[in-house]
Amino acid sequence: MTDTSALQIAIIGGGPAGLMAAEVLSQAGLSVDLYDAMPSVGRKFLLAGVGGMNITHSEAAEAFLSRYGERRDAIAPLLADFDAGALREWIHGLGIETFVGSSGRVFPRDMKAAPLLRAWLKRLREAGVALHTRHRWLGWNDNGDLRLATPNGERRVRADAVLLALGGGSWARLGSDGAWVPLLEERGVVIAPLQPSNCGFEVAGWSPLFRDKFAGAPLKHVAIRLDDEEPRQGEFVITATGVEGSLIYALSARTRQRIAETGSAILYLDLLPRHSPEKIAAALARPRGSRSMAKHLHSQLGIDGVKAGLLRELTPAETFADNTRLAAAIKALPLRLEHPRPLDEAISSAGGVPFEALDSNLMLRALPGVFCAGEMLDWEAPTGGYLLTACFASGRAAGLGMLDWLRERR
Repeated sequence: MTDTSALQIAIIGGGPAGLMAAEVLSQAGLSVDLYDAMPSVGRKFLLAGVGGMNITHSEAAEAFLSRYGERRDAIAPLLADFDAGALREWIHGLGIETFVGSSGRVFPRDMKAAPLLRAWLKRLREAGVALHTRHRWLGWNDNGDLRLATPNGERRVRADAVLLALGGGSWARLGSDGAWVPLLEERGVVIAPLQPSNCGFEVAGWSPLFRDKFAGAPLKHVAIRLDDEEPRQGEFVITATGVEGSLIYALSARTRQRIAETGSAILYLDLLPRHSPEKIAAALARPRGSRSMAKHLHSQLGIDGVKAGLLRELTPAETFADNTRLAAAIKALPLRLEHPRPLDEAISSAGGVPFEALDSNLMLRALPGVFCAGEMLDWEAPTGGYLLTACFASGRAAGLGMLDWLRERR
């Protein structure tokens, strides 16, 4: 086996996955060049931290893994080697303290992404990682060299191993534009179509009165479910075209799949998750005298504002004359969703490079020496730290996989 220190490594993409792989490889003594199309690295990471950088989650391992849905078995080996606890320890090693919020989400002590990224980039540069910004990957030439568009014209780079960590298809303005899809398809890699995940959805159309009055209004302390699943509590926001927000994102994968299968999906909204149907019916049955139903709902159940507006919007008028039916509507208000919002508006994307196209080192079977990591892989997860954790873990796994492959072939 020969020394690997003279080998040249190219990483395309400067998000968490690419940067983590660069750290693994540079610590092993390899020469690493990292290329990113944007003027600076980590742009989506920084924007995700606006308002509070949720880096991971503190829940138990089994619950944590369940957040990856159909891809939990593919993500499990990555997290077995670098889980939420390991990620927190790694962050602490950068001099950034973390804490667990009341929801179980984990944040840097100052709630900001920028100090973490600055400390990380300082360590990478000190380890010899060369960062090349404004370098957009264009694929390969006939000799197998990487083609990179730069402000000074096209550049060609020969590398002994390549990691692609180009992100998914959302937030194109930050570099995740999915432009890599045809470049890999040309090389025989079958790509699962990119789709919006953690996204908003459109309804058939709000009435003008409801839309004008409540677009942008949050619904707090509610619960939603799809079919007979266990309801999830939280909040979401009414938009001009439909709904968005954390509670909607939590069900986005199954909602999107249901729409693809049947043309629409019905979410059942519980406006008062802490009240039983019997308690609601009893409150509605109390005499209201000359008060309007709107005032009665407000005084007896605290239903007003956007909750009252949504109840009126989605419930036939005759329901308000029947307390039993009205109580049932309050506990299971049907909200029909017809389309996900466009991919570029989504927080993340589903689809990408299937795990079946990769070996255990995350190397493309069709392209020996080319590895993939991060959101460009075909997996998805809700917000809450799960996305970032898997991106970090996959970047680390790909870096270790590259080391193994290089050592074996040398």
